[in-house]
Amino acid sequence: MNHSSNLPQLHKLLSKMLSKTGKYHILSQPVYVLYLAASLLLIGGCKSGHSSKPLENFDAQAHRGGRGLMPENTIASEKNAIDYNCTLEMDLQMSKDSQIVVSHDAYMNADFSLDPEGETMSAKDGKSRLLFNMRYDSIRKYDVGLKPYPNFTRQKKILAIRPLLSELIDSVEAYGKLKHHVNHYNIELKSSPKADSVHYPDLKTYVSKVMGIITGKGIAKRTMIQSFDVRALRMVHDSFPNIATSYLVGKKDTNSTQGYINTLGFTPAVFSPDYHIVTPEMVQQFHKQGVKVIPWTPNTLQEMQHLKDMGVDGLITDFPDLYSQLRN
Repeated sequence: MNHSSNLPQLHKLLSKMLSKTGKYHILSQPVYVLYLAASLLLIGGCKSGHSSKPLENFDAQAHRGGRGLMPENTIASEKNAIDYNCTLEMDLQMSKDSQIVVSHDAYMNADFSLDPEGETMSAKDGKSRLLFNMRYDSIRKYDVGLKPYPNFTRQKKILAIRPLLSELIDSVEAYGKLKHHVNHYNIELKSSPKADSVHYPDLKTYVSKVMGIITGKGIAKRTMIQSFDVRALRMVHDSFPNIATSYLVGKKDTNSTQGYINTLGFTPAVFSPDYHIVTPEMVQQFHKQGVKVIPWTPNTLQEMQHLKDMGVDGLITDFPDLYSQLRN
C-alpha cells in the first residue's frame, strides 16, 4: 500500500503527539524524517533481540498480535508476535465496500484512534463511525498506533492503520519466511445475530468473504477459525470441514462439557473459554472428548503458569513476552 499520500497528515499527527500543550507545532524536516524512519523500522519488524523459543507442544498465542506491547490488530503487532514465536491471533470486520478489515471493534475505538486530521474523538463519536458505513480508503486514514493507550502503558507508539486481511497476510507471510518461521493463525469472526446487516450485509456473505481470502492466500491448513457465534462456526465446519474451529465462551457462559458441545452442534478442535472459568476438571473433560483447551486472556505470569499447570493446551495473552518465563 502506498502511504506517500498521507505524509502531510502523518507530519501533523507526529507534531501534535509531541506537543505538551495539545496544540500543533512544527517539527523540523530532519526530526520528522528520523521519527518516521524509526516508526517504519518498527513496522518492518526489525526486532531480533527479543525472539524466544517456542514452548514444546503448547500453542502460545498473541492476543490481537500482543496489544500489551504493540498497537493491536496491526501488521506491526502481528510481526512482533512472530518474533515471539506465537500464533497470530486477530479479529475481522467488514467495510462498506466489502473489504475484510483486521479490527476487533466494528467502529473507531476512541481509546486509541485518531481521526484523519490527527484529532482525538469522544467515545460516542468513535462509536458512531461504523466501519461498515465507511469505505476502506476512508478507514485507512485513521491512525491507531500513536495515541497513548492507558490500558496498556508498555505498548510502543508507532504509526499504524487498520490493515486489510489480505495485505496483512502478505506482509506477515513474507516476514515469517525471512525469520524462518511457519506462521499459524487464529482468526476470529466477529459476528452475532445483532450484528447481522449492521456490521456486514449478512452472515453468509461475511463468512464467505473471509474464507475466500484465507483459502486464496494458501494459509487454510495453518489457520483456526474462532468465534462466540455458533452460527458462524457451524457454517465454517459445514463448508470447510478440514479447517480447525475454536469455540469461544465468556465468563458468564457456564455449562457442562457436553452442554457446550451440544450448544455448538459439533465437536470443535478447540474450546476457548475466558480464563477465569477454567478448572482442572474442565480441562480433563474436554481432553476426554479430544478437544484442546486454550483460554483467553490471562495477562500475568502467575495466571498463565497456573493455567499451564492445569494442563491447558495453549493461551491467548496480550503479553507474549511472558511466555519465555513459563515453566514446562
